[in-house]
Amino acid sequence: MKSPLKSWVRALELTAPLERSPVRTLPVVIEELAGRFGDLPALSSPAITLSYRSLALDCRRYARWGLAQGLRPGQTVCLLMPNSPHYLAIWLGLTRLGVSVALLNTQLRGDVLAHSIRIVAPRAVIVAAALGDAVRQVREHLGGQLQWWAHGPGDHGLPRLDLAAGELPPDPLPAAEQPLPQLGERALYIYTSGTTGMPKAANVSHFRLMQWSYWFAGLMDTSPADRMYDCLPLYHSVGGVVATGAVLVGGGTVVLRERFSAREFWRDIVQERCTLFQYIGELCRYLLSAPQQPGEDVHGLRLCCGNGLRAEVWEAFQQRFRAPRILEYYASTEGNFSLYNCEGRPGSIGRIPPFLRHRMPVTLVRHDPDTEQPALDAQGRCVACAVNEPGEALSPLPPGDAYLGRFEGYADAAATERKILRNVFRDGDAWYRSGDLMRQDEQGFFYFVDRVGDTYRWKGENVSTAQVAATIAACPGVADAVVYGVAIPGTDGRAGMAAVVTQPGFELQVLYRHLAANLPDYARPVFLRMIAAVELTDTFKLRKQSLLAEGFDPERAAGLYLADRARQEYVKLDPALHRQLLAGLVKL
Repeated sequence: MKSPLKSWVRALELTAPLERSPVRTLPVVIEELAGRFGDLPALSSPAITLSYRSLALDCRRYARWGLAQGLRPGQTVCLLMPNSPHYLAIWLGLTRLGVSVALLNTQLRGDVLAHSIRIVAPRAVIVAAALGDAVRQVREHLGGQLQWWAHGPGDHGLPRLDLAAGELPPDPLPAAEQPLPQLGERALYIYTSGTTGMPKAANVSHFRLMQWSYWFAGLMDTSPADRMYDCLPLYHSVGGVVATGAVLVGGGTVVLRERFSAREFWRDIVQERCTLFQYIGELCRYLLSAPQQPGEDVHGLRLCCGNGLRAEVWEAFQQRFRAPRILEYYASTEGNFSLYNCEGRPGSIGRIPPFLRHRMPVTLVRHDPDTEQPALDAQGRCVACAVNEPGEALSPLPPGDAYLGRFEGYADAAATERKILRNVFRDGDAWYRSGDLMRQDEQGFFYFVDRVGDTYRWKGENVSTAQVAATIAACPGVADAVVYGVAIPGTDGRAGMAAVVTQPGFELQVLYRHLAANLPDYARPVFLRMIAAVELTDTFKLRKQSLLAEGFDPERAAGLYLADRARQEYVKLDPALHRQLLAGLVKL
């Protein structure tokens, strides 16, 4: 394995100069890369490949389209498209103008999609032709002032962005014609689920895009010889910025796929000559569970980078697929700190080397499971955890206008304030609250323990119990619902489970169809449990402890159902099916 110290040094060397050039943003870098790498491939998909030069030309056209539409710095455009090279060209071009682009989750539908659009107050929405049906049902609820544009042909009745931009000259956009945005200005909104229910739009500045891109370029040591396999959504910070930006600034190629396929993965890796792979933990588990595939141990991968890879999967994955190096890390879209496991320690989410502790400070504080808040001492201060004691990760907010360690918050100011803890260890201090429980061992390695509050993680996504419960309650015949996550042996994260109180007129399969129409796949409950009433505390909060303890065991709980993906319905969960589930014989 390469020296961890060299990885840290490369990352520091690449990111140290960023603040010295306050208007050198990622769109500006794309122009520079076009001059250096010209016709070398930048973004490749089954439908289209864009060279560095053609990517820069497309970015210019989309920027000029934005100017023609009257878009100005500080305004927002929503983008709803599946993975494709056009996706990056659009948001890179528009952010060159100082416009913020909100990257909408393509799985959202109905009220949740409408909410995600509404909270960023956009001037326009750009939607892929294939997703026309998703927006058709929400357009009438969003007002007539909003402009709608489609990318690609189809029966959507919207003006075509691709045709309009294609008619514009790809001339460079000089600063005299349109001033360059500053590093500290917002470039993107990237959505994240929290404990309050609906998705939150996290502010992502141009500086963060540059920092993520160059930091990971240093850690991965990217070069023009690299080809990154990226099958993660481009609307996420991992698939859309880390996997793309880190490779592009090194002159390599990003190989895009719309979605992950265990059956096609190794064929793609070999045929596309990929050297890098961006993962989330579940993807590695799926690959490990799949039958042996041609090429799985004769590929050219030199590094797999991602998060959520558990120790038991890590070692088996690395051995079976002969993965030379794994770079595991911890980060969140809105978070003000990250952790990196450059040493390849299985199961660890990273550590902070001694020479960087002043730059990346993280403290674990004791957590009170009853209040779901940090535990306080007699003086009302947080209590730092001992070695190997689980606690919530906090990081101090820097003073003044410092870029590093800044918490940029959300579109919703109240949601931003809820992520800040004040007077933590002394009067007047302020800390970012991660919402994640971790422990730290004697050698300084951190390990993820669980999520705090009502959010659980399933299939690589954070799921809000409040959002799912509200969707279930909107179904005819449902009186009330409690949603929580339950652990299934042999899987990462927690599967969704809903305890439902019904009333006359309720139909089980109507609920299944309702959830399929209104929730993304990862947020739909895997388990249902029919109960007579919801138990409340004396302060009218939902009491979940007994439900969590009984889980999905039919020997302990009655009225259990399991989502059957093949039959697209909920089926009775009896002891025989329960045994199959525990044996890993049921597809979830």
